Amino acid sequence: MIKFKYVILYVEDVEQSMNFYHNTFDMPVKFLTPDKDYGELITGETTISFASLSLAGSNLKEGFLSSKSMEKPFGIELGFTTDDVESLLEKALENGATLYEEIAVKPWGQKVAYIKDPDNYLVEICTEIQ
Repeated sequence: MIKFKYVILYVEDVEQSMNFYHNTFDMPVKFLTPDKDYGELITGETTISFASLSLAGSNLKEGFLSSKSMEKPFGIELGFTTDDVESLLEKALENGATLYEEIAVKPWGQKVAYIKDPDNYLVEICTEIQ
């Protein structure tokens, strides 16, 4: 059996990045190493994890592009659903996110907004598709 288990974001400051998601999306901390170079949040069946750039570099000998090395976010997003897009968007911005796309209503009725988190990762805040 194959299971999609986690996504790891490579970040400069693991604890600070985890705090953004914890404070914005109310996700409890599952694990943080004593060196604070790797951590996980409780997000349901699939975990959002964070690894320091130095830890990621030690695993990937060929290197990688840092999310902060570009003005625009990577072409990948994390998506969070809510009944109140406006309130969650405001909370994210108060916690250090940057607005990327204003709230829009899709033709199928879904309300969607996009932010960049403090590490420049793209995050979608939206209602469920009905």
